[in-house]
Amino acid sequence: MAPSFLSFASLYSFYLRHCFTSSGLSQKSINIGDETTIHFWAPTQLRQSKPNLVFIHGFGPVSLWQWRQQGINLELPFSEIIRTRQSSKRNCCVGLVQFFAPDFNLYVPDLIFFGDSTTKSSERSEIFQAESVAKLLETLGVEKYSLVGTSYGGFVSYHIARMFPERVEKVVIASSGVNMKKKNNEELVKRAKLEKIDDLMLPQKPSDLRALLGVAVSKPSLLMVPDFFLNDLINKLFAENRNKKVELLSGLTIGQDGSVNISPLQQDVLLVWGDKDQVFPLEMAKDLQGLIGKNVRLEIIKDTSHVPQIENAAEFNEIIRKFLGASP
Repeated sequence: MAPSFLSFASLYSFYLRHCFTSSGLSQKSINIGDETTIHFWAPTQLRQSKPNLVFIHGFGPVSLWQWRQQGINLELPFSEIIRTRQSSKRNCCVGLVQFFAPDFNLYVPDLIFFGDSTTKSSERSEIFQAESVAKLLETLGVEKYSLVGTSYGGFVSYHIARMFPERVEKVVIASSGVNMKKKNNEELVKRAKLEKIDDLMLPQKPSDLRALLGVAVSKPSLLMVPDFFLNDLINKLFAENRNKKVELLSGLTIGQDGSVNISPLQQDVLLVWGDKDQVFPLEMAKDLQGLIGKNVRLEIIKDTSHVPQIENAAEFNEIIRKFLGASP
């Protein structure tokens, strides 16, 4: 493993922390009960006049990497990736956190077993994750809020909105098959040409990470990216708490059989999907639209796959801004 001063992922994480802090956020960890500790980003200075907005990340790296347009184009040759990173230090592109910070009090938690969030509890379901995030917000005195969740974070957002309708104002679910069946997981593993969902969601070698990026982004050209670069990303972004995260995948209540069990939400719901999503294909979004509530809108972002917030951050941000009613 390369020393941290030679690690691309470590250097870029430092840069991303700067972007969060420059947007008026600071990181904290608090205990919620006797068994669970949650790490999160929150406003350094709370403004009571602003509405509250919570971003919930998906499976993969911590929230820091998922809720900011990374400025890394893995379709480029390796030398261009490095050049782009160096350029982005000088020109901090406006990602989702930077875009919404002026209009909202932002809360960006790391889910349990991601980053510094942990628990002694044996619970591993996405429902437990939802209860933990809701408890965090209650502890912080955040009474009303809207949610934006992507992929696995969409599962968590759905359950928070379902269990606490009096607290949640609006819900954005991005690239998240809340209506997933067991066969959807099996088909995904086949598309990725791997044996287990664990190998895809928690890559251990460069070929696994190439498979993940192959279904997560719309136009991957990863064969020219050196293995040492991908190994660095794996070691820094995916390896920590891997066994615990495997337990999270096994603990999902969604997608365990051939049925779909969705209670319609009371809130206004926005679904945002990439038209080329290979993790949760667009057809799932169209089906979900008719199941998840009465006031549901589906927005499709062209030429993006499972991470439209990264592949087309500008359009993704604008769609959510309009839905939440923020000022231009």
